Amino acid sequence: MTINKKQENDKLTLQIEGRLDTLTAPELEEVIKNVVDGQSELEFDFKNLEYISSAGLRVLLAAQKIMSEQGKMYITGASEDILDIFEITGFSEILEVR
Repeated sequence: MTINKKQENDKLTLQIEGRLDTLTAPELEEVIKNVVDGQSELEFDFKNLEYISSAGLRVLLAAQKIMSEQGKMYITGASEDILDIFEITGFSEILEVR
């Protein structure tokens, strides 16, 4: 997995490439902990995300909890496969997907 960060004022975009699974979720979790303070907007760009596991979903849920207290979080560019996972797990009701 590769994480690219793009900062625009108080908006942070995290572009995730590859697989977000049990092995890589802790890395994303650590990045989020270190960069979300002071952000009013957090975008996850998933156009190059190939797969997300329950561990990855847990990280998104934790990020959503943090951002609900200081701003907004949303997901862009998710593939049909990723959108299906969100739908099946109910995460499409929890997360804002654009």
